[in-house]
Amino acid sequence: MTSTPSDWITTPLTAALVRGALDLERTERGLLPHRLPARARAQCADPQLHMAESQPSGVRLVLRTRATAVELDTLPTKRVYTGAPPRPDGVYDLLVDGRPAGRAVAAGGDTLTVDMATGATERRPGPVATVRFTGLPDEVKDVEIWLPHNETTELVALRTDAPIEPAPDRGRAVWLHHGSSISHGSDAATPTTTWPALAASLGGVELINLGLGGSALLDPFTARALRDTPADLISVKLGVNLVNTDLMRLRAFGPAVHGFLDTVRDGHPGTPLLVVSPVLCPIHEDTPGPSLPDLSALSSGRLRFRAAGDPAEVGQGKLTLRVIREELARIVRERAAEDPHLHYLDGRELYGEADFAELPLPDGLHPDAAAHRRIGERFAELALAPGGPLALAPGGPLGRGSGRPAPHTK
Repeated sequence: MTSTPSDWITTPLTAALVRGALDLERTERGLLPHRLPARARAQCADPQLHMAESQPSGVRLVLRTRATAVELDTLPTKRVYTGAPPRPDGVYDLLVDGRPAGRAVAAGGDTLTVDMATGATERRPGPVATVRFTGLPDEVKDVEIWLPHNETTELVALRTDAPIEPAPDRGRAVWLHHGSSISHGSDAATPTTTWPALAASLGGVELINLGLGGSALLDPFTARALRDTPADLISVKLGVNLVNTDLMRLRAFGPAVHGFLDTVRDGHPGTPLLVVSPVLCPIHEDTPGPSLPDLSALSSGRLRFRAAGDPAEVGQGKLTLRVIREELARIVRERAAEDPHLHYLDGRELYGEADFAELPLPDGLHPDAAAHRRIGERFAELALAPGGPLALAPGGPLGRGSGRPAPHTK
């Protein structure tokens, strides 16, 4: 059946159709998903954080329908880095009954130009774009549209050629994850192939991804967001952004980790909680930050990063990835004596030296699509599979994540 404009049914975009967001903001143009609540956003003016948390990594529309065609009007924000190669358009992944069924991009939208040398930005408004999926099976089914993990995306309108309703809760455990740009999905190909999305699919869990590019900085408001979000399984991947930003010294790092974990435990006292240290990143294994763009690479149209610190400063308390791993392992080991549900995973088990030799980091910091797949598969095997620290007992009851509420809409 071919749909005509007169066949379309427009359904209001509401929180009942959205999963993976902690907050939904009504804007002049539509509905903007956020991955941090409004109170957290109000406590930090950092534009990097605001860009990252508004990029809907892991956020998806989930509905039940027999529609054969779906249209979604969106207003994406495209990023352009001065002197760097053009970024590909963000991808929308379609799943039907949990299986890949289509992929699309949205032309148009606003453009944000970023000068990495100076930090200056310029925004240029653009038109609403339409993503269209057709040829869906003419039967009742669950439909998921995963939004681009790396483009701020306002939802404007949803149209189908048959009525829709929110998909029922299938009772799967909710996995709440926090991490850096790698967890956010930087350099993954699509929203369902970021490593957390892949791991969630392989592990049969519902993902809430609080991976925040450049912003996994032990912020108290992020810890409170984790504390207040219903979940059955929690993981926090900590360290690399503290080196990237050269934010704190060793003296501050240990107490900050303790405070972060204490806050999470205030809301989830018995939930399985996995602390994951950084994956291998050779430029920062023994050299402190900050991470800075390599301007010589930019001049030739390539985006690469370099470690700008001095290894001699480690003795003065500057952080490297090696120092952070040792400290995280110590903290978890000591806390686990009184917290049997707290666990540690060395990030090099997800991506280590042999992986770097085979799948090097293209820009010096971020894994490519193939490495995302490897990290996701390994996390599912090491953490989510039976016997892993985040494995639920077979047939066991769900925890706070069951009966999960819809995100707040303002």
